[in-house]
Amino acid sequence: MEIEQKQEEVIDHYVKQASSLDGSALGPLVAEVTSHPALFAFSEIIAVPNVLQLEGTENSVYLDVLRLFAHGTWSDYKSDASRRPQLVPDQVLKLKQLTVLTLAETNNVLPYHQLMQELDVINVRELEDFLINECMYVGILRGKLDQLRKCFEVQFAAGRDPRPGQLGSMIQTLSNWLDTSSNLLISIQEKMKWADTMTEVAKEHKKEVGNTVEEVKKSISIKKFPTVSRPTLTSGGMGRSTPNLEE
Repeated sequence: MEIEQKQEEVIDHYVKQASSLDGSALGPLVAEVTSHPALFAFSEIIAVPNVLQLEGTENSVYLDVLRLFAHGTWSDYKSDASRRPQLVPDQVLKLKQLTVLTLAETNNVLPYHQLMQELDVINVRELEDFLINECMYVGILRGKLDQLRKCFEVQFAAGRDPRPGQLGSMIQTLSNWLDTSSNLLISIQEKMKWADTMTEVAKEHKKEVGNTVEEVKKSISIKKFPTVSRPTLTSGGMGRSTPNLEE
């Protein structure tokens, strides 16, 4: 959340700047944007009309660079480096950080050999230093270095800009999730209603059992302690009547 808040402020700043520039004047801004240490999302800057107007012009290379940083990886850059501007060290670092985020999108476990190949890292020590200092400390990645298994276990990775055509798929996925959640909620509500009904039934049953027990107790008490008649006076003096046992 912290990295997202920082990005929002930076993006707003650069969107305003890009809106006031055009043509070749956008070149230095693009270099600054793609080197900024707290910026890892570029779609909003690409969407600025002045930036989109670079398409098909002699300055379209600046738009291509922004798209590379929005969706591409270090390998993508190397595969077509001759047609792209040479990157400065801060841009190289940024693109390698973004490459790790791309790998983490689809895999919770990143093998060291894959990371070393994708990042052009020559040894494990250099790779682990990069993951710790340039990814985890920056806040774009959380996880565990597993030196025994030689892999990185991803616990969290900041999201990248949606790729062209990916938004529709994301909307469909969210729609399916919403339908599933709604059905689950209905099922839970029905079970809660059933549980409430069963609770009331149990209370009534307990009350009936209690009443029955009390009636049985009273019946037993009457039979256990019979009624004894009191002594009566007769013409012959004090006498005692024979006990009258009630059945």
